[in-house]
Parts: sequence; structure tokens; C-alpha cells
Amino acid sequence: MSDAATGVRSLADRIAARMLDASVLERVVIALVATALALLIGAVIVAASGYDAVEFVSSLVYGAVGNVSNLAFMLRQSSMLILTGVAVAVAFRAGVFNIGVQGQFVVGGFAATLGILFAAPLLPNSPVSAIPLLALATLLALAAGGAYGALPGVMKAYAGANEVITTIMLNFIASGVVYFLLDAYLRPEGAAAPNTEQFPDYVGLPGLVFESPSFSILGLGVALLTVVVVYLVMDRTGFGYDLVTSGYQEPAAKYSGVDPKRMIVRTMTISGMIAGLAGALFAIMILGYYSDPNTFPTFGFDAIAVSLLAANNPLGVVPAGLLFGGLDAGGQYIGFTLDVPSELVDGVIGLIVLFVAAPELFRAAGQHTSLGGDRE
Repeated sequence: MSDAATGVRSLADRIAARMLDASVLERVVIALVATALALLIGAVIVAASGYDAVEFVSSLVYGAVGNVSNLAFMLRQSSMLILTGVAVAVAFRAGVFNIGVQGQFVVGGFAATLGILFAAPLLPNSPVSAIPLLALATLLALAAGGAYGALPGVMKAYAGANEVITTIMLNFIASGVVYFLLDAYLRPEGAAAPNTEQFPDYVGLPGLVFESPSFSILGLGVALLTVVVVYLVMDRTGFGYDLVTSGYQEPAAKYSGVDPKRMIVRTMTISGMIAGLAGALFAIMILGYYSDPNTFPTFGFDAIAVSLLAANNPLGVVPAGLLFGGLDAGGQYIGFTLDVPSELVDGVIGLIVLFVAAPELFRAAGQHTSLGGDRE
């Protein structure tokens, strides 16, 4: 091996070892430094393209946290990304690649909507009725999302079907079937687009801290509570240990008495339930009715990047979701206020994500290769 190759290998070893040994605080600092560096490089690119770099960066930040309204929108997007990100993380951490969170999200939200619309006329027209309606909607969303997630799990476990392919296909099936049902049976007379009736005025989440019609701090609370519950189950219980072991060490799981096939189905079911919960939150907190799922934000797909950035750690999904939510809010604000091509905005945002993800890539390389092997 040449001296140059040896030097490169030694540098890679040192970087990987440093990333593997980094504490939580150090990883946060690294992410902040990476974000600042990416913004600096992005500003140079914007300036080289003939636009005001200072205005671009300031607008990106202002769009995320510049005022109460922008902050509420950022937290709204982050809440959805945290929930869907946890749904992806549960499956990925157990070695199952659930690419169908978007479809489970759609099905869960639709089930919650049906529960509210069909049960509301049976209850008094009173704010007190919101409690059983929201409880019913949540249960239906969990059941529908879980069942839709279990379907590709069963196909993988007992028929050997590739879950990546089946979950991607089920995304399109969910959107197509829900669109058909909306258009054929649930569209109000005279409505220009396929959507349901509005939920009763008393069905929703209270604004509390933020006076936003589409965000409640309780929605963020639901997302954070889900993160805590999933983390405790995955890292502090025997069931969570079996879940992860069955995905990465199937022989060891079998030896300890765990049925890997059942665990695959359970993993996909839990992942789908969380995605269904996210769909219910989207319908109740943001929409207040249900509309064409083909026009929905791609939270289920963006959640894949959120989970990977968090190294599939439920707790890491929170800062990753906040980052993506902030970039989404800032990018949309720039699109509304500045005459900057959307491609340039997307490029700078992608650069930020790449820089923040790079340290985690070194960590992953060190964990799965011999990089960093000379650590003491």
C-alpha cells in the first residue's frame, strides 16, 4: 500500500473513531457546526448565482423562527415529521424497510375521518362530544394504519415478498382507493374537488400557546410522547430487544425462542400504527376534513431521511424532525417572498442535509466496517 493510501486510511480511521466515541453533546455541536458551514457554502452559491446571499439566509431562518406564525408552522411540520420519522425508525431499526409510511399515513387519516363523520351525528352537538370522537378517531387510525402495515409484513414473513417493493406499491393503492371513495361516496354535493364535509366546529385540538388554525401544541405533545414510548419499548423492554434482534440476528432470535416471522409482522404493525396516528393528527389538527391524498405533503417519504439522519434512533428523530421542519418552513417562506428559483432553494437545503448527515455516515461506516478499529 502506498504512503498516500496509508495516510488516507489513517485519516478515515481517526475520523470514524472520533465519530464513534462522540458524546451526545458533541454530536449536537458537530451538527450545529455542519449546519453553519453548509449555510456559508450555500450563501456563496446563492451569491454566485446573482442573488442576495444575506437576504436568502436571513429569509431561510426567518421563515422558520422569525415570528410566532412562522414558528407555529415550523413546529406543525416538525410534529408530522417526528411522528412519521418514528414510524420509519421502528421498522428500520428492526431490519425491516418500511417505505410505505405514506400509504399507512393516508389510510390512518381516512379511517379517523370516517369515524368522526359517521359518529358525530349520533352524539350531542356539544364540545363535550369532541372527547369520544377524538378517541374513536385515534383508535380507528391506529387500527387502520397497523393493519395496512401488517399486510406487507405478512407477505415478507410468510411469502418472502420484498417489503420495499410491496410497501411502495401499497402507497399508490392507498392513495388511489381513498381518492375513489372520496370522489364517489363522500364528496359533498356541489364540491369542486373530492373531499369530505368539514368536521364539526368542536372537533379539533385547542390552540393554547399558538393561535394558529392548523397547529396545536398538543399535536407536538402527541409526537413527543410517542417518541418517549417507542424509545422505552425499543430500548428498555425484552420485547424491544427481541424486535431488534429478530431483524439483525435472526439465528440468535430463533435460539432464544423468538419467532422472527411473527416479529416482522409485529414490527410492521407497530410502524403502521404510528403512521396511522400521524394521519389522524394531520386530518384533525391541520385539515379539519379529508381531501385528495395525492395532494398531501410527502411526510411519509421525507420521514425516511429524518430517520436515517437520526441513525434510526427514536430520540434522534426529534432534532432531525425539527431540522427538516425548519428547512421546510424556511424554504416555503423563501418561495413566497423572494424571486429565487425553487431549484436553488432545494439545492441549498439539500446541501445542509448532506453536511449534517455526513458525520452520521462516518459513524455508520465505523460500525459496519473496520474503520475506527484502532480505538483503545
